[in-house]
Amino acid sequence: MREAYGRHHPKARPSAGDAPGSVRAWDRNWRREARTAWWCGLSLGGVLLLADLARGGLDWQRGCSWTAIGAALVAVLRPPRITAGEDWLAARGLLREHRVRTDLLTQVRRADGVAPRLVLRDVGGNRVELDPAVLAANPLLWHRLDAGARRSRERGLLREGAVPLAALAARIDGEGARRLLKSAGLE
Repeated sequence: MREAYGRHHPKARPSAGDAPGSVRAWDRNWRREARTAWWCGLSLGGVLLLADLARGGLDWQRGCSWTAIGAALVAVLRPPRITAGEDWLAARGLLREHRVRTDLLTQVRRADGVAPRLVLRDVGGNRVELDPAVLAANPLLWHRLDAGARRSRERGLLREGAVPLAALAARIDGEGARRLLKSAGLE
């Protein structure tokens, strides 16, 4: 486990649905992004409380309001925790986890907007949305999704999604090649 991920992680143990000897993959940047969300929410709430205290208008109702605004900012900024195992991918939000079977995918589409999203659906009707940048930054997550999508395509289940997966694969491969060339000094 240490070789694959660089350090031990408690979530790296296989789950009941994983094959023996397999290791879970997860978003390595999630902790940093979640910590940043907490700092932003705490900072905003703290600044609002201090400003109200300094002007002499702080009471318990206003204090609760400022605290709620800070908590709302944390809820908005905190990214979902993406994990993957043998034939599954999950996105854990604040309240619940959404999970799809990657070997039973029926649809993969890209939803563009303010923040691009990759939307995955499986035969059971389960749905997961995730940021494609998470897959680009975490090759093991991408490998789990790609392997499952290939099995799904071989079974004839994945009829919609070849274009977004191919575009994402090209992006991830291109970024990986650039990193490799840069580390070798061949930019």
